[in-house]
Order: sequence, then structure tokens, then C-alpha cells
Amino acid sequence: MNSDPDEVRLVTSDIDNFWLAYDLSEGKNTEEKVNIFESEYLAKGSTGLKDFIDARIESAEGLVEVIEARPRYYTSIRESSNRVLELTDQIRGYMHNWKQLYDKAVFPDVYFLIGKMTSGGTTSSNGLLIGTEISCRTGNLPKDELNEWYLEVLRPVEDIPYIVIHELIHTQQAYDYGDNTLLGQSINEGAADFLGELATGKHINPHLHVYGDAHESELWESFSKDMLQTNFDNWLYNGGRSTAERPADLGYYVGYKICEAYYEKTSDNKAAIEGILSIKNGSDALRFLRESGYGH
Repeated sequence: MNSDPDEVRLVTSDIDNFWLAYDLSEGKNTEEKVNIFESEYLAKGSTGLKDFIDARIESAEGLVEVIEARPRYYTSIRESSNRVLELTDQIRGYMHNWKQLYDKAVFPDVYFLIGKMTSGGTTSSNGLLIGTEISCRTGNLPKDELNEWYLEVLRPVEDIPYIVIHELIHTQQAYDYGDNTLLGQSINEGAADFLGELATGKHINPHLHVYGDAHESELWESFSKDMLQTNFDNWLYNGGRSTAERPADLGYYVGYKICEAYYEKTSDNKAAIEGILSIKNGSDALRFLRESGYGH
């Protein structure tokens, strides 16, 4: 990892290879498409794409299945996906902001990839892995191909810098997932939103805050009953169960509010940031919650 944001590599070669495979597969049957995406996209992938295959894409068969299920959506994102490097200065600027906030900041390379609409971003030991297809929404959105969750979370390409910084924060955290709880995982995600907002002025889940701010006390009452469990189904990564009445992933909101309370209660901002990043696991998260004073 680099200590200088200006030395970070922003890699978009996988986007180029995706569209090459996409064009070559036009008019082909499913088996032929799978072979083309395997040879021209996955096999030629960067180090970041190799990691993203393991973490999210899994196989060319799965990728082609999603592309065939949402053909107009993928067609609609092409122009936006080719604009990622226009955001270079903004991304590096936010990284410099983060370095001002956190002296020990390090900056992994960033890989921009196209997957099967399961992840806007994640991390690996090799860098930040950005699922660009989640953040290339345009005004030409085929809503009939998309469920309620996608309509909430798909973002325009201009939001990619905020996703990059959210994932960057995750690489700075001491969190060990071996002793995990809903509380710990929610704080882990909420911290990336909260600290990312300190660096950029914006976080990646504004729709959750619209709902959460209107239902904060009842959410806390419900969350506090579940928070020491290891089942996240009602609170995190539950996009398939999003409804018009209640958005998915509300654990991000609760985690954000806990981190916000801790930050506001700590007189030294740099010490507060250090404290947020130093949470070790689910058990430690309970100590952090108490120190934050949130919910009491």
C-alpha cells in the first residue's frame, strides 16, 4: 500500500475488456457468450478482477446469466462506465482529505470492474474492488428489469468517489471478523459511511438516512434486541428482501449513528477517528457502544 494518494493506481483495464467481450458476444447463444466472457474478460483480468471473481462473480456462467436477465441495464451503463478516469482528481483529492484526518492512512490500488450486480465495492489484500455496474446509473433506467433494492442503491457514475472512500476506510480498520455480531458488523459498515463522509462531505447511503431519521427510536428498539446475534438477515446485506415499507441494510444507518455519537462525545477529533478504527471485533463493539452513549 502507498502512503501517498498520488501513487495509487486506478485500474480500468477490466472495464475495457468487459466491453470487448460484450461486443464479441452479441448475437451469440448462451454457451458461446460464456466462452467469450471467460476468455476475453475473466482470463485476461487484472489482479483485482481475479480477486473479484473469487469474492463476487464466481463464474462466467453466472455473469452471463445476469447480463441476459438485464440486457437493457447493461447496455445503458456503457458510456458511464467509460468515464471513471474522469473522476481521478476527485478520488485523489478525497484521499488527501482522509490523510489529513488520519495520519496513519494508507492507500491501496483501486480496481474498477464490472460484475453481476451483487456488490458496489469490496476489498482484498491487493486493493479496492469497485463493482462499477452498480454506480453507472443513467436517466435511461429500465425499471422493469430491476427490483426495489436496485432502484434504491444504483448510483450515477459521479458517486463512485464516495464508494472508493467507503471501501478505503475498511482497509484502515482493525476489525477481525472471527468474533462477529450484528452490532460489530453494523458499526464496521457504519464507520466506513461516517468516516467517509468526514473525508468527502457525503456518504453512500442517503436513502437509509431518510428512512432512519424518521424512525430512529423504533429502529434502535428493534436493533438493540438483535444486536448480539450473528444473524444479519434483517439488517445487513438483505437487498433481496427490501420492501417499499422498509429499505434493506438499515444496519449501516444504526452503525453510522453509533459512530457519530462517539465522535461527537470525544473532544479530540483525531482520537475519535482512531477509536472508531480500532474496534477489534463484535465483543469490542459492545464496549464502543457503551462509550458512545448511543441509545441511552
